[in-house]
Amino acid sequence: MRSGASEFPARSRSMRGEEMLQAEEVAAMMRLHELGWGAKRLSKEFGCARNTVRRYLDAGGVVAYSKPVRKTAFDGLDDWLRERFFRHGGNADVIRQELSSEHGIVIGLRSVERRVQRWRRELKAQKRATVRFETPPGHQLQIDFGAARVWIADEPLCVHLFVGTLGYSRRMHIRPSLRERQMDWFAGMEETFLRFGGVPTEILFDNAKALVEHHDTATREVRFNGRLHAFARYWGFKPKACAPYRARTKGKDERGVGYVKHNAIAGRRFPSWGAFVAHLDQWNREIADQRVHGTTGELPIVRFADEAGALRPLGGRAPFGQLRDLIRKVRPDCAIDLDTNSYSVPWRLVGETVQVMVLAGRVIVRHAGNVVADHPVCQSRRQRITDKAHLIGVVGGGPIQEEPAPSIQTPALLRPLAEYEAVVGGGW
Repeated sequence: MRSGASEFPARSRSMRGEEMLQAEEVAAMMRLHELGWGAKRLSKEFGCARNTVRRYLDAGGVVAYSKPVRKTAFDGLDDWLRERFFRHGGNADVIRQELSSEHGIVIGLRSVERRVQRWRRELKAQKRATVRFETPPGHQLQIDFGAARVWIADEPLCVHLFVGTLGYSRRMHIRPSLRERQMDWFAGMEETFLRFGGVPTEILFDNAKALVEHHDTATREVRFNGRLHAFARYWGFKPKACAPYRARTKGKDERGVGYVKHNAIAGRRFPSWGAFVAHLDQWNREIADQRVHGTTGELPIVRFADEAGALRPLGGRAPFGQLRDLIRKVRPDCAIDLDTNSYSVPWRLVGETVQVMVLAGRVIVRHAGNVVADHPVCQSRRQRITDKAHLIGVVGGGPIQEEPAPSIQTPALLRPLAEYEAVVGGGW
């Protein structure tokens, strides 16, 4: 008779594998052993080896399973690995290289990736984590560009949208352009100052090449463009660049750019560039300014009433002189290149080096100190702007000056054909 055995049905070794016995199973094994069950019978009942049964019986109960600790090449380097992992943004291959150069450990990339896998979730959370902060009235303006494809006059154009957002009131200003050059950044900021009637204490932007020459990720050392420094001094604000690869630092404006793309532009077509600009201005006044903002819970135009007085007055300042001084060589087609467009110059200067100045919406070309061409700046791309006077004298360009054709005198040696007929005695 097998008393008590029915409470612990036998399990096959294939089901149990190498699993340890549960504490209640070991306790049952000890009770059955006290009743006279041997190791062979117990091993068959519980589906384990006889040596396992003897080990439990010798220990008098549950035996803690100890996994052997294996030595690895990374022993003692956990702190170093963690520091390098976060320094290099999770790049395991760079860590592998530094293990070789600094510690003399030559190991495969896959081994390094497995070792640092435990920190990847923390790194991902660290990159996504952002502390929301609010700025006082008039303190900060966030600016950015966003590109969008817009149908204008039945043609799709890639339009660059400058969007400036005040940090306190969330009021926006939008300026579309066909490029994203430094002068477009400056023009966008100046139009924003004019629209809001003042200048904020600081302006936050990302690391666009037109504004930032260098931004060290580790030391946060920033070197701004020289003309941006001059522009900031002229208007009296402090430039500030967000951390590299963390554009969400200026999240108020990032969301503003997306709002303009998906609300003001989405699915719309415009008959002309002027109609597009007018639509953005109307949408900004009637929709963006009048909506209840999701974060502040107020209308931007209402909240702006508390911010307008905190902005530094413009003081009647004229726009910053956006002078560009360039050197160009005149091409064989009697033109110089500027921002994908061609501007004509007198044909006699083909092959010569000229000075090109862009100022106040004009393209002025000088040679030997004299102005030889003056054109309005073309806002389109890949256009040819030609002054016909520059081509006078060129084949296909017209004569140098109109002169009457000289009269042709009949030479005396030439006689009418009738005289020759009379001599030969015949006619034609």
